[in-house]
Amino acid sequence: MQSRGVVRSSAALCAMRSCVLLLFIHMSAPMEARKVRGGRAQTRRVQQQQLQTPAYRERVEGAAESFPLDFTAVEGNMDNFMVQIKNLAQSLYPCSAQKLDQDMKLHFLKNVSVTCNDGSPAGYYIKESKGSKRWLLFLEGGWYCFNRQTCDSRYETMRRLMSSTKWPPTRTGTGILSPQPEENPHWWNANMVFIPYCSSDVWSGATTKTEQSDYAFMGSLIIKEVVNELLTKGLDNAKVLLLAGSSAGGTGVLLNVDQVAEQMESQGHRGVQVRGLADSGWFLDNKQYKFTDCLDTISCAPTEAIKRGIRYWGGLVPESCRQAHVGEEWNCFFGYKVYPTLKSPVFVVQWLFDEAQLTVDNIHLTGQPVHEGQWRYIQSLGQELRSTLRDVPAMFAPACLSHELITRSYWMDIQVKGTSLPRALHCWDRSLQDINNNTTINGSHGNHNHQKHKTPPMRGCPLHLIDSCPWPHCNPSCPTIRDQLTGQEMSVIQFLKHMGFDVQKMAQQQGMDPRKLLGMLSNGN
Repeated sequence: MQSRGVVRSSAALCAMRSCVLLLFIHMSAPMEARKVRGGRAQTRRVQQQQLQTPAYRERVEGAAESFPLDFTAVEGNMDNFMVQIKNLAQSLYPCSAQKLDQDMKLHFLKNVSVTCNDGSPAGYYIKESKGSKRWLLFLEGGWYCFNRQTCDSRYETMRRLMSSTKWPPTRTGTGILSPQPEENPHWWNANMVFIPYCSSDVWSGATTKTEQSDYAFMGSLIIKEVVNELLTKGLDNAKVLLLAGSSAGGTGVLLNVDQVAEQMESQGHRGVQVRGLADSGWFLDNKQYKFTDCLDTISCAPTEAIKRGIRYWGGLVPESCRQAHVGEEWNCFFGYKVYPTLKSPVFVVQWLFDEAQLTVDNIHLTGQPVHEGQWRYIQSLGQELRSTLRDVPAMFAPACLSHELITRSYWMDIQVKGTSLPRALHCWDRSLQDINNNTTINGSHGNHNHQKHKTPPMRGCPLHLIDSCPWPHCNPSCPTIRDQLTGQEMSVIQFLKHMGFDVQKMAQQQGMDPRKLLGMLSNGN
């Protein structure tokens, strides 16, 4: 009985949407006609007042981006406006076909020669959104292995990252993959594709499993094959393809976004704008705080692990980056070295104090408070990371100690200088639309010069967002910190004391009053 009630309420919601939509269509032409004749309708004045509130403006822009509706086109082209309304109607019409289950469903690749590490078939999860011409392809993260020993260990402890044999039939999208506009205001109505990570090669490999090698490393080929299959499901008619990923998946975006753009162009789909969104994949090839032998993926220095891995995987890197680092292609796995060589627009999301980076640098924030040397190392890491992001025009870098963001349920809550990540991505989207509308671009994805925005960004729509405060969690919107031993929530001050932070000493070094410094830490200034 309860499920019948849920279905009834869903049908009622659909009916209500249809009624609102019909009313909107009925009223749109007369209202806008009055506007064109010079009249000022009362509804227009109310809308203008509402638009002054940030929350309403964020929601309206989210809806506009999701369908998308371009209300600026109304004044000069009523026919185009009505076409967009019809597209909206088509996206809402099949209410009876909209199931309560909004999950993405598993599809194994038809090309069975493209596999996971253990030879099981690779695949992807998809939730199609009929009527939408925006596609979001997400690359999962999960470290890597770089030789027989580390891969054997990984297979024993993290088999789902090397095999598809126990993948569930569905996945629920969260964060930027969520189908709910409350959680995902600008991308909720896109076609969502989640590509599980089962190649352990930072999405770079092109090596099959043979009698001589126990594992296949086919990350790069998996992406290529998924794109080929999606072209038969509507991707060929897309306007935007956003290749996103977190952690190793974020690095995978940097390594593959140009390849995907070239793949689309070579198959005749020049109208598809290919972009990248790299989350928590901007690693540094810096010196470890404490050097250790390269025995496992956790303690091995990033540079040494990638040097070994790229040979073991038969890893591929973007051609332009390969030419810039002939014989030392491992450099292309580090964001600040590969990014300048890319042609496709890429938005970078990176915590200034990334937990994965600190882990491979042998800074472990558990147990006893860190001592002064570790504290200085953590601060310098933030400074170094900040300097590598200086010339990235589209980015979001909060001063928090965390890892991964775009698929977290709290991804809307984090702000840098008063701007949330969804808002920044929306601004980036609009800036790229303006470039494509005003500039003739050869190919499907433009070039790096266009990405650097020769025209200034729109007022009130920032793209380059990086915290200037120098300590972990000095941004008050950072995720909740918990004591790793007790599980208790910690305030920023408690956390910094746990980190070995001496307020009196730091205030003295800065020539400040300790109370003022405490206020700055609490407010994130």
